[in-house]
Amino acid sequence: MRGVRLATWNVNSLAARLPRVQAWVEEFQPDVLCLQETKCADDAFPAMDFASWGYDVVPHGEGRWNGVAIASRVGVAEIRPGLEDADLDGEARLLTVRCGDVQVITAYVPNGRTLDAPQYAQKLAWLARLQALLAERFDPAGDQVVLCGDLNIAPDDRDVHDPALYVGTTHTSAPERAAFTGLLDWGMVDVFRQRYAAGGLYSWWDYRAGNFHKGKGMRIDHVLATPPLAERAGAVLIDRNARKGEKPSDHAPVVVDFT
Repeated sequence: MRGVRLATWNVNSLAARLPRVQAWVEEFQPDVLCLQETKCADDAFPAMDFASWGYDVVPHGEGRWNGVAIASRVGVAEIRPGLEDADLDGEARLLTVRCGDVQVITAYVPNGRTLDAPQYAQKLAWLARLQALLAERFDPAGDQVVLCGDLNIAPDDRDVHDPALYVGTTHTSAPERAAFTGLLDWGMVDVFRQRYAAGGLYSWWDYRAGNFHKGKGMRIDHVLATPPLAERAGAVLIDRNARKGEKPSDHAPVVVDFT
């Protein structure tokens, strides 16, 4: 997969955001587009729209608050939904598709809610299973794999606007950050952080209190790649403009050009 533009975007309801997605696709022309929080069942997915834009698309959704999809102009094969774990696959949150010669994974990691909620323990279990699944399927030294999506983790204090506000909360807790580090230790490279060492660059802003305009955000949307692919990462962008205007998603797309 050379000379390919890959993008990931939590659209926060594809039905509500389809015109914005179309306009964005027409402007940026990604070759592979990974979506999260589609909130769209497979039989209601707008596959014809994506086909008219030139994409093969694979949805994995159930029509509730989750749902993921991968749209590709470089082919789709080896479609594998879920974590292959009946206890953790009750929601449509993971999809793996081979696009060309790259294994593309789109993930919408559970939010976790609060540190004392059962959903938090489920989030950690989900992340542990994800890392185990990667180890079962792939060799990071030789395989071209990209994991992208809303991972619901801000990896370090550079990735939140005010670290003091996030003490004792999800997204920044030590176990969540350790899970993210575990993905890197297995063999993934954070291609955004590889390009930008500085903080203050975010991909999500709460709708409330004008947080976007105040710059109060978090970097929780990621593109992680194995070294054979990461070394080919060129331009990397969080498109803040997609967070502007009428009825935006609360997330901005993350775009990576692979040479």
